[in-house]
Amino acid sequence: MADRIITEVDELKAVTHPLRVRMLAALRADGPATATELARRFDTDTGTTSYHLRKLARHGFVEEAEQRDGRERRWQASHPTTSWDTAALSTSAEGRAAISVMRQHQMASLQRTITAYETAQTDLPPEWVAAAGMSDLPARLAPRSLHELERRIVAAIEELEAADADDPEARRVLLHFGGFPRIDPPGWADVADADSAEES
Repeated sequence: MADRIITEVDELKAVTHPLRVRMLAALRADGPATATELARRFDTDTGTTSYHLRKLARHGFVEEAEQRDGRERRWQASHPTTSWDTAALSTSAEGRAAISVMRQHQMASLQRTITAYETAQTDLPPEWVAAAGMSDLPARLAPRSLHELERRIVAAIEELEAADADDPEARRVLLHFGGFPRIDPPGWADVADADSAEES
């Protein structure tokens, strides 16, 4: 399966619903599931998950999986990852709003990951506690270099994942990457310039 790159606003809006985006993530991470299994996982009813699965299928994000029996449909993600063309979608207010909603979903996912880890860390092996964590690193980069950094990170992940394929200690890890230009508050640059002038 190839990755999915969204270029149309209506496609991105199809996954901005909080339950849809979590269902799609679950199908990618844990494999095919029925509407009933997803309803149980997300503490809702089968009618709701069936409705949202149909919405996702209409836009090509999920598809029917091989059935275990003829009683209930199983669904799978149609692509291993989904990203969006920020440049194309940011040309309209509707597109910018949809991107903003998706970024908030990403932040909520990160918060759930951290909360779950902090709850369970006393039961994890010490090497996993030592390996887990976050970094907040400033850098001075051109836009092309930020694109290249993301490309290299993805390549490194794929290389290490292949190397660890048969390692019994390997387990699923949730990785989050973000890079944004620093936007200083109004007047901050003037204050910084004045401080520099006083020191010289």
